[in-house]
Amino acid sequence: MSAAVIRYQTAPESAEENQRLIENVFAELATAAPAGLRYSSFRLADGVTFVHVVDGEGLPELAAFQEFQRELGHRLAGNLTREEATLIGSYAGAVATTRT
Repeated sequence: MSAAVIRYQTAPESAEENQRLIENVFAELATAAPAGLRYSSFRLADGVTFVHVVDGEGLPELAAFQEFQRELGHRLAGNLTREEATLIGSYAGAVATTRT
């Protein structure tokens, strides 16, 4: 199972807006619930670095995700990196999954 890991930094004045837009994506995901999609987003301790982990389909079709991406280039303070990653294991509460 592979996933995409996206990492970038925003300009300090854009970090809060970026987080708000990401939160809007999660709000839409809560109602749309696309089957087979796993998506996590993190804001690192420096306050301007964001990491997204995406596995599955359906994210680009969401209106909130399209809005998030619309002005992303203007919020960035550097380059965005995207790498493919292979899942070794995952744990969420009482459910553990491992790669087989």
